[in-house]
Amino acid sequence: MANAQRRSPQMPKGRLEAFSDGVMAIIITIMVLELKAPNQPDLAAMRALIPAFLSYVLSFVYVGIYWNNHHHLFQVVKHVNGSTLWANLHLLFWLSLFPFATAWIGENHFAALPVAFYGMVLLLAAVAYFMLTRTLVWHHGQDSTLATALGRDRKGKLSLMIYAAAVPLAFANPWLACALYILVAVMWLVPDRRIEKVLST
Repeated sequence: MANAQRRSPQMPKGRLEAFSDGVMAIIITIMVLELKAPNQPDLAAMRALIPAFLSYVLSFVYVGIYWNNHHHLFQVVKHVNGSTLWANLHLLFWLSLFPFATAWIGENHFAALPVAFYGMVLLLAAVAYFMLTRTLVWHHGQDSTLATALGRDRKGKLSLMIYAAAVPLAFANPWLACALYILVAVMWLVPDRRIEKVLST
């Protein structure tokens, strides 16, 4: 592990953080642009937009959670390497599909297939975030502050299990699958306390 770390090039993390912040800001911008104003000035027209608005709110919360936890994660990251850059791009790829998945479930009033696709995007984004954390731990070492802060990552693994269960469930009950997506979001609304504890010591 130590030899691998010495051979691995160490680069500043600033550009990775700035690029990630920019991509997430663009993702949110694209999602809000998908919300089309109603053609008629009455409540009936507004009611027709409720599914699109609800899907936007859920996705906004999710992007916010990823930005928040990404920010916390990189507070204990000292430097990055090529593997980290690719792992981070892998995460951003799945996050970049949020606007499409959000528009699909909103336009189709949370139908089964769009809800399952949305869950698959959530699942793969979570897998990508987990892979990013493992890549960073490998780069910094198992005895690093980062490894200590992440620990066994039980909440991350539980999230993956819930997503994996929710995707097939969407074909039987889309609203119950959405309830599971909301459950995971609620689990992550509070910033990662593991990292905050390490930073406060």
